[in-house]
Amino acid sequence: MKADWSIQEVELIVTDYLDMLMQELAGIPFNKTDHRRRLRELLSSRTDGSIEKKHQNISAILLELGFPAIDGYKPLKNYQSLLFEAVSNRLNSQENLKREVLSTVQKPVEVPMVDDILTVLEPAPKREPHFYSKSRKVRSKREPYAQSQNADFFELEAKNVALGNSGEEFVIKYEKARLIHSGKEKLAEQIEQVSKTQGPSAGFDIRSFEENGKDRLIEVKTTASGRFTPFYVTKNELLTSQERHKFYQLYRVFLFRSKPGIFALPGRIDGACFLDPIEYLAKIA
Repeated sequence: MKADWSIQEVELIVTDYLDMLMQELAGIPFNKTDHRRRLRELLSSRTDGSIEKKHQNISAILLELGFPAIDGYKPLKNYQSLLFEAVSNRLNSQENLKREVLSTVQKPVEVPMVDDILTVLEPAPKREPHFYSKSRKVRSKREPYAQSQNADFFELEAKNVALGNSGEEFVIKYEKARLIHSGKEKLAEQIEQVSKTQGPSAGFDIRSFEENGKDRLIEVKTTASGRFTPFYVTKNELLTSQERHKFYQLYRVFLFRSKPGIFALPGRIDGACFLDPIEYLAKIA
């Protein structure tokens, strides 16, 4: 069995990953295969599969710490303590990366143009077992980072009103194209952006339709980052998805500024996603 990665190997792969992430955030194309080939030459006989898994581990750590991750590396959470330490230390010291992420999540955005909007729909990622590493060392190192003054970039992105509105407009275009393609032009004309006509009290953003005329109630969550980026859900959105689960769908719009895609999660949000309670309303009496 191959030994755990050394500190030198870990530093090399973290540096390489964050270099790719900076390019992705800046919209600069890069080739993952070329990066992996060059990295393999510097490592101690590590296979492509081993390097790929380490990249996935880094994605999991970044997302856990409130940072975006590279879209092509699906999070893999069974990581070694040394890797968590290297990533968290780098995030605490690499101010240029923080500035790039902050700029990305806050800057204005326009509705992207695509040649065929019907092609943006993709299958939803498979829901994987949800766990955090049980390593005492990992837990002890996670707590100081969580208690520091690092920004929650997912929360900042959720507050980007321009991004949210543009994501909803993009979904409306998709829904109209879907219904028109099915010969349901009259239904397409009746699509309503409920977030503007009724506001957040509705518990969803868009009222669209199935081909048989039944409601399709869509909540849109948009990110400029990858498909595995966590997102925030309100209590009202959760309750609406539970009460109207037969009609409810959450549309996750991802890579919105570069190569937008959509996947849909139908039914109850708590049936499709793992929910972490992160805030409570406290009362004295």
